Amino acid sequence: MHPAPSVIFFTVFSGLGFGFLAWLGIGIPAPQGWAAFPYFFVAFAMAVGGLIASTFHLGNPKNAIKAFSQWRTSWLSREAVLAVLTLSIMGIFAAANIFLGISMPPLGIIGSVLALITVYTTSMMYAQLKTVPRWNHWTTSLLFILLALGGGAILASHSLGTILFIGLAAITQLYVWDAGDKRFGKRGHTMETATGLGSIGKVRMYEPPHSGTNYLLSEMVYVIARKHAIKLRIIAFVLAYVAPMVLAMTSGPGFNLYIVALIAHIIGILAQRWLFFAEAEHVVGLYYGKR
Repeated sequence: MHPAPSVIFFTVFSGLGFGFLAWLGIGIPAPQGWAAFPYFFVAFAMAVGGLIASTFHLGNPKNAIKAFSQWRTSWLSREAVLAVLTLSIMGIFAAANIFLGISMPPLGIIGSVLALITVYTTSMMYAQLKTVPRWNHWTTSLLFILLALGGGAILASHSLGTILFIGLAAITQLYVWDAGDKRFGKRGHTMETATGLGSIGKVRMYEPPHSGTNYLLSEMVYVIARKHAIKLRIIAFVLAYVAPMVLAMTSGPGFNLYIVALIAHIIGILAQRWLFFAEAEHVVGLYYGKR
C-alpha cells in the first residue's frame, strides 16, 4: 500500500492523543485547575490534529462530513462518530477540571474507555481488509491499542505504564512482523487464483494490462526492498520501543527524561507506521506481477 504522509500522521498522532486522553480520564496525571490546561491541550491537539490530517487523503475533503452517515457498515464512520463523542465527553471533563476545579471521575472513566474504543475503530479500518493479509489479523488492533496506551503513558510521564505497555507493544510488534511476512503466502493467493485460470496451467503476465499508471497502482501497490525494510524495522524498534523503556527504567523520580523518550518514540512510530503501509501487500498486486 502507498504510505501516504497524511494517513501516517493521522494514525500516529490521533493514537497518541486518544491514548493520552485515556490516561487523563483515569486521573494519571491528575493536575487541577489551570495546571491541567497544558496536559489537555496537548492531548486534544494531537487527537484533533491527527483526525484533520486524515481528511487530506480524501479525494474531496469536503466529503468528510459524509463519513458520519455510514456508521452501520463502515469502520471509518464508526471512528468518526466515536471520535466526536470521546472528544465531547473529555471536553466536558477537561472544562470542569480547568475552569471550575471540579473532578468528575465517572465521566473521565467513560471518556477513557471511549478513547480506546476510538483507537480500536481506527485499527479495524485496516484489520478488516481480507485483501491485505498482513493487516487482516486481530494483532493489528492489539498493537494499535498498546501503542496508544504506551505513547499516552510517555506523555503522562508515567514510567511504570511506559515500561508495561511499550514492552507489551514491542513483543506484539515482533510477532506482527514475523507472522505478517508469512501471511500472504499462507492465504494461498497467487496469480492463478487472482485470474481464475489456474485450472489450465501456470499463469504469468505477458504484459501490463495498460500502458500507464492508475489508482490501483498508485494507492495499493508499493514495493519496498527487503534490505531497506529490515533497516527501517531496526530503527523503528530501537527508537519506538527500546529507547522509551530504557529511559523509563533509568530515569529519576517522575520520569524526568520523558521528553527525550517521547521524541524517540514518535520518530520510531513514524518509521513503524510507514512500514505498516509500505509492507502491506494488496492482492490486486498479483494482476501486475508485483508479488
